[in-house]
Amino acid sequence: MSAAAAEYPYDGPPESQLETADSIVEQLPGYRVEIIGGVITVAPPPDGNHASVLTDLMIPFLAVGVHGQESRVLQNVGLWLPSGPEDFAIPDLSLVDADFEEHLMQYNCYDPAVFRLVLEVTSSNYQQDLRNKVTAYAEAKIPVYVIVDRKHNRLHVLTDPAAGDYASHRIHAPGEQIVLPESIGAEVKLDVSAVLKSGEPRKAT
Repeated sequence: MSAAAAEYPYDGPPESQLETADSIVEQLPGYRVEIIGGVITVAPPPDGNHASVLTDLMIPFLAVGVHGQESRVLQNVGLWLPSGPEDFAIPDLSLVDADFEEHLMQYNCYDPAVFRLVLEVTSSNYQQDLRNKVTAYAEAKIPVYVIVDRKHNRLHVLTDPAAGDYASHRIHAPGEQIVLPESIGAEVKLDVSAVLKSGEPRKAT
């Protein structure tokens, strides 16, 4: 039996989610558009201290040499997700294998297998980072997920992804000194107080 051709309105077939994402990006320059669990999410441009804490966080990574021949530290690089046919995320900070460019999937996003760590700094859409992205990154088997939780003033380190969640979820408070898992390729130490202070939103005067 032959298949009938699909009929669409005169303006053409319905656009894909990626096409819709492109349209939103064009309409809202500076906004971050992602597709998580088949749902398009749009986040407004972050505040200046969001950018500041990311710069400060890069320093301990660079200091131990993980931005080199074996791995690279990148901001805002696309991560293709297995949770849906067009799912992708754009983590604030990522540690990836140095040959990540050889693993481009589509839509300027890369295979999750090259990601050693992803890090998010929460903004107004903090629930996305604390809930939906936990599931998405675990399903993608990202080994380490770090969340700088500016809403609740703490830092999360999630490891051992399994069955859409992380088996280990440690929450760190100001005053703690932590060492990220050596599986990322080096011993990266973070001062929780300094990280949270750097990212503290400033009130308008």
